[in-house]
Amino acid sequence: MPVWLREHRWWQTASAVYLSLPVRCLRVTAANIFCTDRYLKVSIPPFLFEAILYAPIDDINSTAKIGNGMIFFTLYKKETAMWDSLTLANANKEKLQYLRENAVLKAHEKAKEETEAKKVTKQEHKKYALEATMKLEETERKRIEDLKEKERQKVTKELELWTKQQDAAEKHNRVQKEGELHQEVEQLKEKKKEKIKKTRIPNEGTSETRIKATKGRGSYSMFSENLKEEQLPAPRSTATIKINFTSRVFPTALRESRVAEEEEWLRKQAEARRTISDDLSELEDLKEEEKNPDWLKDKGNKMFATGNYLAAVNAYNLAVRLNNKLPLLYLNRAACHLKLRNLHKAIEDSSKALELLTPPVPDNENARIKAYVRRGTAFCQLELYAEGLQDYEAALKIDPKNKNIEKDAEKIRHLIQGTTQDS
Repeated sequence: MPVWLREHRWWQTASAVYLSLPVRCLRVTAANIFCTDRYLKVSIPPFLFEAILYAPIDDINSTAKIGNGMIFFTLYKKETAMWDSLTLANANKEKLQYLRENAVLKAHEKAKEETEAKKVTKQEHKKYALEATMKLEETERKRIEDLKEKERQKVTKELELWTKQQDAAEKHNRVQKEGELHQEVEQLKEKKKEKIKKTRIPNEGTSETRIKATKGRGSYSMFSENLKEEQLPAPRSTATIKINFTSRVFPTALRESRVAEEEEWLRKQAEARRTISDDLSELEDLKEEEKNPDWLKDKGNKMFATGNYLAAVNAYNLAVRLNNKLPLLYLNRAACHLKLRNLHKAIEDSSKALELLTPPVPDNENARIKAYVRRGTAFCQLELYAEGLQDYEAALKIDPKNKNIEKDAEKIRHLIQGTTQDS
């Protein structure tokens, strides 16, 4: 049977009602208070305070302050008027029961509406996030395409400029060679004229003599074979041009790639392949996804969530064999060992996770807190309270506002004090 809290004090104005309810030596939270527009209930087992209000109130804007052994209510009236009393007077049990059930029903309907509103708001937020992500991806894709187009135009212009330069150089060489050939022809003509003058005999200018003279050993003609051979340029020499391309694993061009990220990816892949090849005889029957540590970690998490801790440990064991540099694998396996009461193994895995979570940075704060708490829990279950308290205090240094860790640390201190007094 509940014990009714009869002691209370109230006063009012035209727009609000003020209620003071003493709850000395009782621990009160917001969950102990239930309020609607006509019904107010404070439940602190085994004590109970209940009031069917005289008139409706604004339960949304009304407030309750808890402190110093007292609950102070500020109840705003829906209609400005003075009340004759705090509660509804001259009401029979049926009416009180009806008002109570109606208040509870309204509270349930209000909670349901708020849940639906939160669900709709969450869906809208997801939709907005998806649209924003799609816009960002579209913007990034357009930016990359613009960069490719600019690079293509740049390369095209450079190629056109190089082609023009090559054409100009060939034209210049052709003109130069034609000029040199013309000079050689002129020189040959001059030499021919001089030789004709030297071989000509005075008063013996018959056609037969002239023909013989022109056909002499040292003479030249415009249509002679020797002249034609001298006018033709020498054939070009043949050669082989070797082109060396930079060897690349990725199909993209080097100017479009991120070299540092690609090298890091190749290094991790090579390390994973070396790890797998160390014990190929045991791993050759595994599927391709079963050789991925991240896939095994997710599988272990699902097994842990369903309570199959032995299967989760087996998944984490195989993942650690494939990659022993992931601290989350040791951290999750430590949680499984705690559930299975393998306390020494839980301490080992938590310590290994803390070794890998170095240097301490804001990104790994949560992981370090979990490692300290799990190792401290294992120490306490082994009744090594001093070591457990050290780990909990280390976790508190990382997150001083964590009330749960502070509460557990205080319990360990009491245990240590009790053990000391007993001894």
